[in-house]
Amino acid sequence: MSEPLLHPTHPLLADELTHLRRIVADMGELVDSAITQATTGLAERDVSLCARVIADDALVNDRQRELRELSFSLIVNRNPEARELREIIGLLNMSSELERMGDHCVSIAKLARNLADLPPLETYVDVPKMAAYCSDQVRGILASVVSRDVLQARRIAAGDDRVDRIYHRLFDDLIQLMTEDNTTVFRATNLVFIAHHLERIADRVTNIAEDLVFLDSGAIEELG
Repeated sequence: MSEPLLHPTHPLLADELTHLRRIVADMGELVDSAITQATTGLAERDVSLCARVIADDALVNDRQRELRELSFSLIVNRNPEARELREIIGLLNMSSELERMGDHCVSIAKLARNLADLPPLETYVDVPKMAAYCSDQVRGILASVVSRDVLQARRIAAGDDRVDRIYHRLFDDLIQLMTEDNTTVFRATNLVFIAHHLERIADRVTNIAEDLVFLDSGAIEELG
């Protein structure tokens, strides 16, 4: 576990880097909430909850914009040293991944809204399970970022296989269902897309783990 960075010439830089880490943590909490709300909106046929996910994505975008502006200001005005610059770049990359996760949540909410007035398919039972795993992954990787625990981040990245297995099983089941009953095609197709967005969220958790490795050591490493 690495210690927070200090700057001998610009003592305020340490506080500003702490602020950047706080923004990333805030974005992670917003994404975690969006995953839960979007999939709850699906399960409970709650269009108002889906609408909230779509509207609240602006909060994620605003936080990313704040982080980008502060990061560029630090690079231009603070003359950060190599390790500090690496942290700024790593946090910028993490914020981009979280912003894209938020976009996936919006897509899930829109698809869930499409299904709100239709009878559910029993096969989609694994979608909430996928969502729960994805939320666990998001919370875990954010805890790793806050504590700068690279070993924990590696373990979380390894957990992506679990989400992939559920996704592939769900995909196969839904394709089989559509083959057997063409009245399920619209609902099953929307569920395939929902599962795909959840799978992409888990992939982006792995990307954040890779960003943390880069932030800590400067090494570019694929963990997927």
